Amino acid sequence: MNPAEDGPDGGPDTPVVYELAADCTLSDASEGELYHAVVNGVVDYGVFVDLSDSVSGLVHESNLSTSYDVGDELVVELVEVRDNGDLSFTPVDIDDPETVAVAHEYEVAETGSLGEQVGDTVHLEGEVVQIKQTGGPTIFHVSDHTGVVPCAAFEEAGVRAHPEIDIEDLVHLVGVVEERDGALQVEVASLTALEGEEEDVVRDRIETALDERAEPHDVEPLIEWPALEQLFPDLEEIAKQLRRTVLESRPIRVRHHADGDGMCASLPVELALRRFIEETHQAPEAKRHLFKRLPSKAPFYEMEDVTRDLNFALEDQARHGQKLPLLLMLDNGSTEEDVPAYANLAHYDIPILVVDHHHPDPEAVDPYIDGHVNPYLYDEDYRITTGMMCVELARMIWPDITDELRHVPAVAGISDRSKADAMTEYVELAESEGYDEEFLSDMGEALDYGAFWLKYDPGRNLINDVLNVGCDDEERHRELVSFLSNRAEEDTEQQLDAAMPHVKHERLASEAHLYRVDVENHAYRFTYPPPGKTTGEIHDRKVKETGEPVITIGYGPDFAVLRSDGVRLDIPEMVTELNEEVVGGGVSGGGHLVVGSIKFVKGMREQVLDALVEKMADAELDEDLQSTTVGHQQDD
Repeated sequence: MNPAEDGPDGGPDTPVVYELAADCTLSDASEGELYHAVVNGVVDYGVFVDLSDSVSGLVHESNLSTSYDVGDELVVELVEVRDNGDLSFTPVDIDDPETVAVAHEYEVAETGSLGEQVGDTVHLEGEVVQIKQTGGPTIFHVSDHTGVVPCAAFEEAGVRAHPEIDIEDLVHLVGVVEERDGALQVEVASLTALEGEEEDVVRDRIETALDERAEPHDVEPLIEWPALEQLFPDLEEIAKQLRRTVLESRPIRVRHHADGDGMCASLPVELALRRFIEETHQAPEAKRHLFKRLPSKAPFYEMEDVTRDLNFALEDQARHGQKLPLLLMLDNGSTEEDVPAYANLAHYDIPILVVDHHHPDPEAVDPYIDGHVNPYLYDEDYRITTGMMCVELARMIWPDITDELRHVPAVAGISDRSKADAMTEYVELAESEGYDEEFLSDMGEALDYGAFWLKYDPGRNLINDVLNVGCDDEERHRELVSFLSNRAEEDTEQQLDAAMPHVKHERLASEAHLYRVDVENHAYRFTYPPPGKTTGEIHDRKVKETGEPVITIGYGPDFAVLRSDGVRLDIPEMVTELNEEVVGGGVSGGGHLVVGSIKFVKGMREQVLDALVEKMADAELDEDLQSTTVGHQQDD
C-alpha cells in the first residue's frame, strides 16, 4: 500500500492517512504508514487503539503527549509488527491529510465447505434465516446456496449482539470456524448488513445458485405406468419447492391422513427431507426444528388442527427466531372443507403444498395453495394413491433412499384398496425385496393399528419400524408387523362378532347389495377398529361372501362411512347434492368413487340416509371397480 503521490491540491507533500474497513486484516496494513484509529482501552502504560475489527495495538505511554479516553479518534503510524503479532503505534499530529479508504480483498467461503477450514478466519456472505438469543452469545444462522451455519456473536451474556441485524438481512460476516460438540460454528469477529448495489449483487448471486441447487433429481419411475408418469412434472415442482424451503431454513410442517396410505406417503418424504437437512445444515438440532410430521384423523384439515399448528409456529418463531413454516398436506387437503383452515393460514402468508388423491375442489382450494398434485386433475382417480406419488416425490428430493422404498407403493395400494392395474407390478417389485403379498397386507394392517393407538402422535420411530423406512433392524421390523397385525386381527374379530348380527341387508334396483349397520350402538366404542375400519371390514366380508356388487353404510348419530365395490359412487358429487336437497341436513364430507364419509346434523339422520340410499340405488354398476375382477384386495 503506497501513499498517494498527489494530495487534494495536487501537491506531493499532502500526507495520506488510510482508513481501514471494518473487515480489514493485518495483511491490509504496512509498517510506516498512517492510519485513522479509535481508542478502545486506556491502561497505565498507554492506550490500545483499533484500526479495524481485527487490527489493534498499543500506543506506549512514552509516546503520548496528551491523555485519551475510550472512543477518541486519532491518527497513528504503524511503527512495528512484532514476531508475536503485537502491533506498536505512535500518534501523529497532522493537518488536512488526504484520507484513503482501504477495502479488504477477500475470498468468500461457502458454508457447505467450512468443514475443511476449521481454525481459519473466513468471510461469509448470506442471508440471516434465524436469530436465537441464548444465555451467552446471539446465534445468527446464515444461509448461502450451499447450506446454513450457526454463527455466534457475543456482546455480553444474554444480551442481543448486533441488534441492527434482522432475519432476511443479507450480511457480510468475518469469523473463525470452530467445531463444537461435533458440529461446526463460526465465532463472529464482525457482522455487517449489505446495502445498495453490493446487496443486490450478492442477492442475485445467491438466488441464482439457490434456484439451481433446489432443482430436484431426475429419477426414473419405479415401474412403467403412464398414468402416474404424467404427474411427474407437478411432483418435480413440489420437490423443488421443498428443497428450496430447506435451503432457506424455513421449517416444514407435514399434515397427513392417519391411515396406511397417509403414512406410506409421509414417511418417505420425511426421510428424504431429513437427510437433505443433514447435508445442508451444520446445526445438529436443525432436523428437529425444521421438520415436523403430524397425523390428522379427519379427512380434511380441521380448524382444531390448524389453530394448534399456527399457535406452535408462532411460538417457535418467538422462541427460536425461526421463519414461519411451509405446510405440506399429504393424502388430505384437496377439498372445500380445507378452505377455512387455509384461510386462517393466509393471514400469515404461510405457503401450502398439497399432494392428495381424494376427489378435489380445485376452484375452492387453489386460491390458497402454492402447489397441488392430484390424479383427478389429470382425469385419473384414487387408484393412484398418495403413497405411490410420494415415494417418487421422496426420490426426487433424495434419490439415495430408493432401495429403502421399493416395497412402500405396494403397501400404500393394498392399504387404500387401490384397484389399479399397476398394483401387480408394485407387488412384484416388493416381492423382489423379500415381501410377499400377505406380509404387505399385514404391514398395512399394522400401520392402521399403530396409528389408531398413537392417536395424534406421529410415532416416528415406531411407525418407521413398522413400515421399514429408516429402520435399522429387519428382524424387529418383521416381528413388530406380525405382532401388531395379529393384535389387529383379534380386535377386529371381537368387534365384528358384536356388529355382524345387526347388519341389515336389502337389494337395490340395480341388483347391488346394500348393507347397513349402526356402528354407534352395535360396535364397541373407543377401541380398535374404529367406525370407519369396522365398516370396511364388514364390507370386505360381504364382498367376499356375495361375489357381487356391494355397498356398505356404517352410521352413527351424525356421520356415515361409505364403502362400495363394483358400484360407481361419486361420493363428492352425492355430498354436494345431499347438502342442497336435504334442507337443514348440514351434509358435508367427501372421498373417492368407492370410499368416503359424510357428516350431518344429528336430528336429520334418517332423512339424510334415506336420500343417500336413493342416490346409491341409481348409481351405475362398474366391473372395473369390483374386487372380484381386480386382484390385490385386502384380505379379511
